[in-house]
Amino acid sequence: MAKDFTHEPDARRYALRIDDQLVGVLDYAISGNSIALTRSFTQPPFRGNGFASELVEYTVNDIEATTGYRVVPSCWFVGEWFEARPERQGLLSR
Repeated sequence: MAKDFTHEPDARRYALRIDDQLVGVLDYAISGNSIALTRSFTQPPFRGNGFASELVEYTVNDIEATTGYRVVPSCWFVGEWFEARPERQGLLSR
């Protein structure tokens, strides 16, 4: 099982594929110095395996490493992800 996380800037999303099959996406919108993570979606057959959380973690790590954006967790799942990880909340837009 080969996991492949990618940033697809033309589609304004991050994606996770397993063995070339799209498992999930995390959409975003940029405004000024903020990036709103607006929607996460996992394909139904893959739900319940932690893939959405892995995708959010990859996305947040990439944003932190490659940009100066502050994160706005517009998606409920992303909001819960940050609530469970107080050590990452320094990236949030205030």
